[in-house]
Amino acid sequence: MVTAESGPCSGILGTAAIPIDWPEQEVHVAEEDVSPTAQITYQMLEGTVKVMVVRIPRLPAGQQAKALVTLEIKRSPLLPPKRTDIYRLPNPRRLPREIRPYLGPSPKIEATNPKIKALARQIVGTKQNAWEQVEALYDYVREKVQQKSGPLKGALAALRDGVGNHEDLAAAFIALCRAADIPARTVWVPKYCYPEFYLVDDEGVGHWFPCQVAGKREFGGISETGPILAKGDSFRAAQNPRERQRFPAESVTGEGSPKVQSVRKLLSE
Repeated sequence: MVTAESGPCSGILGTAAIPIDWPEQEVHVAEEDVSPTAQITYQMLEGTVKVMVVRIPRLPAGQQAKALVTLEIKRSPLLPPKRTDIYRLPNPRRLPREIRPYLGPSPKIEATNPKIKALARQIVGTKQNAWEQVEALYDYVREKVQQKSGPLKGALAALRDGVGNHEDLAAAFIALCRAADIPARTVWVPKYCYPEFYLVDDEGVGHWFPCQVAGKREFGGISETGPILAKGDSFRAAQNPRERQRFPAESVTGEGSPKVQSVRKLLSE
């Protein structure tokens, strides 16, 4: 919601990530409440995030424009697989194009750092079973990095210091996975995030498995049912494509001094 309180405004451009369908989530547009002066379009970022783009060419002094979208979201928990011995590590050279980015570094996920790569090799050791390799990385982070509230420091610092917030713990696990050639990424829900990792079955089909590094132990499945806002952790900023963000932040720009009220409410569970 944008108000031209101090005078006329023009060229207003706003962006906000909205949920999309995933195997564990269905999303439908229930209602759109858009002022005649506002225009809404949508664009995809990195193939995993849908961004609502709001344009308001002109807003006279004292007037307000709104672009409100209500979504109906059905989210299901994910259970761990009954058999884990059928999964193996993917061949990094044969990964689908959309999976390859989840082997490289991201903001605060220093997957190519020599110390992280050496630590990943040490943790995995001689384990042959792919599921056991990932679980060893998972257990290491849970045992060696204490969860504590504080500013985000990133995977390398959290592993070095042995302490970090819930986002740092997720970043540490993801960095170790990627360093061991196991694709992994961040899943964003309101006020929280958790990681998921990628393995292929004995028929060569790829699967994503979630886990909760901070808090309750949940590996290969998760009871979380909050709306998924995005998956991934290296997005081009909508306003500056050269900038990389861990999560596509909401933004509003424009001429004048518009008063902006961001509305994001979870109406019911």
